[in-house]
Amino acid sequence: MEDTLVVRRKRSLPVRLLMARIEGESIWFRLLVNIILIAACVIALYPALRILAVSLRPHDRLLSTSLAIIPPDATLGNYHSVLFEKDFPLWIWNSLLITISTSIMGLILSATSAYAFSRWRFHGRSGFLIFLLTTQMIPAAMMMVPLYIIAARLGLINTYTGLVLSYSVSSIPFSIWIMKGYYDTIPSSLEEAAMIDGASRMYTLYRIVLPLAAPALAVVFLFNFMNSWNDFLLARIMLQRPAVLTWPLGLQSLQQQFQTQWGAYAAASILISIPVGGLFLFTSKWLVSGLTLGSVKGD
Repeated sequence: MEDTLVVRRKRSLPVRLLMARIEGESIWFRLLVNIILIAACVIALYPALRILAVSLRPHDRLLSTSLAIIPPDATLGNYHSVLFEKDFPLWIWNSLLITISTSIMGLILSATSAYAFSRWRFHGRSGFLIFLLTTQMIPAAMMMVPLYIIAARLGLINTYTGLVLSYSVSSIPFSIWIMKGYYDTIPSSLEEAAMIDGASRMYTLYRIVLPLAAPALAVVFLFNFMNSWNDFLLARIMLQRPAVLTWPLGLQSLQQQFQTQWGAYAAASILISIPVGGLFLFTSKWLVSGLTLGSVKGD
């Protein structure tokens, strides 16, 4: 129980130190920090608000003399067009299916593989960890041709499976490093005590280690999710049939040679941001500790 409390205290240590530092400074320092944070929020929100304004304008008007977020002649026609006149629901369904499958596969494989690297010492362990990290230095564009050739030989072009496996190849190595660093911060004495009482290795992993590693699991899931959700280039060469297009490829169809449907494009962009925003809000309580604690203890 004491080890568990120590782990929980360590999780919030970076946040506690930051808050203590800010509270210990003068009122002028805290005012400056608040002004900087507010300015950063305004800068981050301004592009999204402009996209919202374009989505509410009729007749594909990209530019307007009015700076108002909600134009005087605002309409929801672009949203109606995207949802009921385009294949937008199909694009979102395809993207969610591929993204969630990739995230779950990456989470399972990285969680179990990182546990082996963290708890066991075997021949070639350090070399294999370095090899996994080295694979992240290869530009993504260089992997597209070999991935396409392998998928073509296996008959996985224009399939969800081919894209899921391709995304997993690029995301799992980094996920293993994140999970391994977090596992190193969890005392092995917790598992040893459970195994003395008769628990198996898999039972201790499932009931003890993984609940304590929830912040790292959230980070890995979000990393895999964003890696596949926003991808365009690999999906562009792997998918050609309209029935399997993801949302980046679907939005490209709104850009024609002589005309771009800016209103529908902006409305679709706003709708697409909803799942990602919801996921960030759901995992926000784990993100800070998951990103910081796993980096304080090395191999």
